[in-house]
This record gives sequence, C-alpha cells and structure tokens, in this order.
Amino acid sequence: MANLQSSASEPSSFAGASPPSPSSIGGGAGGAASAAQEPRKMASAEQLVLDLCDRELRENALLELSKKREIFQDLAPLLWHSFGTIAALLQEIVSIYPALSPPVLSAGASNRVCNALALLQCVASHPDTRIPFLHAHVPLFLYPFLNTFSKTRPFEYLRLTSLGVIGALVKVDDTEVIGFLLQTEIIPLCLRTMEMGSELSKTVATFIVQKILLDDIGLRYVCATPERFYAVGSVLGNMVISLADQPSTRLLKHIIRCYLRLSDNPRFVLSFIWHQMILHLSSHVLIFVLPRRACVALHNCLPDMLKDGTFNISLRDDPATR
Repeated sequence: MANLQSSASEPSSFAGASPPSPSSIGGGAGGAASAAQEPRKMASAEQLVLDLCDRELRENALLELSKKREIFQDLAPLLWHSFGTIAALLQEIVSIYPALSPPVLSAGASNRVCNALALLQCVASHPDTRIPFLHAHVPLFLYPFLNTFSKTRPFEYLRLTSLGVIGALVKVDDTEVIGFLLQTEIIPLCLRTMEMGSELSKTVATFIVQKILLDDIGLRYVCATPERFYAVGSVLGNMVISLADQPSTRLLKHIIRCYLRLSDNPRFVLSFIWHQMILHLSSHVLIFVLPRRACVALHNCLPDMLKDGTFNISLRDDPATR
C-alpha cells in the first residue's frame, strides 16, 4: 500500500505522471540513455498490459503497472485501447462487491483492487482518454466503494483510491466532467466521506466538492435548492468544528475555499434572492431575508470558528481560491 499512500497523499497529485527530471530532457548522455531505454520500457509495459487479460498473471501485472505507471509513457492510451484490458480492470472491481456488505473485505483483496483503481486513475488523468473514460460511465463502478461505512484500513484505502480517480477527472477544469458527475450521486457520496473518512480521504473528497463548486454549473446545482445548500454547508460547518480538536491546515484550506466560492460569488447571492430564503447553518432554521440583506446573512452562515480567530488562516488573496 506504500505506492497508494504516496500517490494519493495530495489532491494536487491527481494529474497523473510526475514531471520528467532535468536529466531526461534535452540532449546529453543522460538524455540519450533515457531515449534508448524508452523502447524497452514500452515493450515491458505492453507485455504487462497483455498479462492483465490472463487471470494467472493479472495480480503481478496489476502490481507492477501500478508501481511503474509514472515511468511508462502513454500508458493510459495503451490501457484504454488494448482489447479486453478495461474489462479486466472492471472485473477486478466488480469481483469484490459481495465483500462490501457485510464488510468482510481482506487487506489482500483491497490492495489488489486498489492497484486496478490506480490504473483507472491513470486513464482518468490522460487528456486523450479522460472523455472516453467518462462517456463509458466507468466512474459509476467506483461508487459502491464510496457508499461504505467501515473505517477499517482495507475499506479506507479502497475509498481513498476511488476518490483519487474522481479527483483526477475534476483536477482539469472541464464543464463536461462536472456535468456528468452532477447527474450522479457524487456530491452526497463526497459529503459522506467528509463526515466519516480519514483526514486524507476527507481532504480529497472536499477537494472534489471544491472543484465542482468552482464550475458555474456546479455552483448553480448546489444553490438550486435550500436543501442542497444546507447539506453542503452543514457538513462544512461540522468539519470546521472537528478541526478545532484535530487541526489539519491542508483540509481547512479546502473547506475555506468552498466557503469563499459560496459566499463571494454573485450567482450564489442571486440564487438565494430568487428563493427569498437562506439557511442559517448554526440553528438549522429557515430565515427569510430581504435581497439587500442577503450578503450580510450569508456572512452569518459561516461557523463562528472561521470568524473569531480560532484558525489563524486567510485565503482571501490566494489565486487558488478563485
């Protein structure tokens, strides 16, 4: 699981392969040696991809490809266009559904499926395969893993790696991706993880919600009804309260970015003017407000801990919050 933990430790890592090292760029002996090794690496990757379709060789192929996926160039198109490969990965995923309820998933089975999910994350990250991956509705196969309640390590790793695939999709701003996800149950599933997951899975789930909110259609979706806004806002508020006892700067930054997108965007205010109401998060009571008081009321929705200096943090001038 070491590879899983390193690849999913930051939401910003969901883009896929790491940048090449300086020694592998341009001329020189290092560059020539690297270029000479590329055909060999590609041949190795092709053989491992072929091995995925062989049940006896699949487990080793999953492990090797997941460990080396960053050094294999164009692995995502190779996986996507090779006959039977995606079907083999989905077969691995579906095979453990019976172990989800009741929760009897073993560490070995979880690790094997996480390796398959890591390869799907590679496909979701690549610009040439992202949209076909979406049109095939492959992300829906991951949702049962996000709909689990067990906090044991095998389930947590499964949840985290599944979120990594969704995070890879939303990392690149694409309205088509957001539109697809909003037709599914991704927001309720992310909110569930934000409530009961580990710090890392909470961070990735909050990152996904943040990226959805940053898209105009995502913001309109959340603000379309008071119930949706309340569901998102109440979970964010509860997370802020829990962070007072277990601080996490990384997680708090994503929470604040969600709040900034909600409270600072004019479309958010206009949405609630249209509905002539907002939700007062601290008392869970519907309060009707006049349009001219909308901004003030929205400010009052913020948890007190974000206003009283409990967290000495400000993202107001951070470009990433916009």
